[in-house]
Amino acid sequence: MNEPKILLINGTAATMVAGRYGLIEDAAIACEDGRIAWAGPRAEMPKAYAAFTPSDLGGRLVTPALVDCHTHLVHGGNRAGEFELRLKGASYEEVARAGGGIVSTVKATRSASLDDLVASALPRVDALVAEGVAAIEIKSGYGLDIETELNMLRAARRIATLRPVIIRTSFLGAHAIPPEYKGRADAYVDDICIPALKAAHAQGLVDAVDGFCEGIAFSPPQIARVFDVAKALGLPVKLHAEQLSNLHGAKLAASYGALSAEHLEYVDEEGVAAMAKAGTVAVILPGAYYTLRETQAPPIALFREHGVAMAVSTDLNPGSSPLNSLLLAMNMACTLFRLTPEEALAGATCNAARALGLATHGSLAPGMAADFAIWNVSHPAELSYRIGFNPLHQRLIRSFA
Repeated sequence: MNEPKILLINGTAATMVAGRYGLIEDAAIACEDGRIAWAGPRAEMPKAYAAFTPSDLGGRLVTPALVDCHTHLVHGGNRAGEFELRLKGASYEEVARAGGGIVSTVKATRSASLDDLVASALPRVDALVAEGVAAIEIKSGYGLDIETELNMLRAARRIATLRPVIIRTSFLGAHAIPPEYKGRADAYVDDICIPALKAAHAQGLVDAVDGFCEGIAFSPPQIARVFDVAKALGLPVKLHAEQLSNLHGAKLAASYGALSAEHLEYVDEEGVAAMAKAGTVAVILPGAYYTLRETQAPPIALFREHGVAMAVSTDLNPGSSPLNSLLLAMNMACTLFRLTPEEALAGATCNAARALGLATHGSLAPGMAADFAIWNVSHPAELSYRIGFNPLHQRLIRSFA
């Protein structure tokens, strides 16, 4: 790559190896060819790195760049009107069954051009990047016809060429049943979802396959049919599971070796144990819990007991989680679900990277991507502590240099 060899000095590093702060005072981090060559106390640094170009952190905290591992940020329109309806007492399910919810965004997304989708998404991407985010997952799922599903994924791929950010795409054709297939979910899976998935794969547009396993969406057998196709195509899977009820979607996802299961407010211990055995990450989404004014929190204690890694994400979408701040999501995960600040930071770094299959991101260790967030704070707990304040000093992204 023939880029400068950089040495970060005079700062505190939160390495986030194995999900722990791993704080190193007066750290040194040597970077070469977009990767970390060495990280540790400056006093112990091998002499070979002393010739690298120094970059003084000024005593600041450095962490891995953040990862937002669950978003729906490519879409048309907004659903502010439904926000008002819910404030008047309508539930998420009532809004959806009345033709609102996901289906209302489908109409706006189908009418948007590819350029429109990219242009409307970029400000949302920029807001995340401004908080130190270096990798974002973007789902389809607001097209629910073949061409619009592909257009959403094309928009996500284009974003990766317009901004210095890693984009991972998830095909979410099994998100909702469009009006033209009302009462015919199996036909929709056969006619639209599976053909769209195959087309997306053939065009190199999809990195993983997702679904919404819920009473207002798709049943476990229907999701399994989609996942069987994903498996045949060699694509990893993930699943919106147990958000509104327990259909045992988490157990289903784990049986396919899913990267992640997401939401999980109603998951039971059997589902958690299955996730632990499969190494499936639990993606915690406090934005939806907050926006929908839910009362049942995900079973954080069970995840801890069974050793299930927890990621934290915005779930950025136009309806149930119009949350465009990963830092705020971290605060909400602590305040609403009682994650520790250490768990929240792990959830937005190493565990979030794991939920996307990004093996080179999320911690500060040799061989990892030299993508950093440098913060005007003295301790990493401050990243979850403050509300509505962005302490980012610099997002230093060497892998894009």
